[in-house]
Amino acid sequence: MRKRSSNLNPEDDFKSLEAHLAGALKPLAPPQEIVQRLNRRIQLPNRERIAASLSDWNRMFLVFAGVMSGMLILITLARAFYYLAGRRG
Repeated sequence: MRKRSSNLNPEDDFKSLEAHLAGALKPLAPPQEIVQRLNRRIQLPNRERIAASLSDWNRMFLVFAGVMSGMLILITLARAFYYLAGRRG
């Protein structure tokens, strides 16, 4: 293992490492069969279905309420830990 010189810039080390990796790691294209199979399996919903899910106000309200409740719990826990840590110090 070689010793590292103290006058080298870490940026130079990164550049030499990137140059080495660029030569060692060659990009590979995936087999066309896998790409075609993934294209068949991935299905984006049509516009009507997306619009219907966004207009479902009950679900949107539940998601919003869940996110807000989670944030409130996190804030409460953070305040409690801050209070307990401030008491010790």
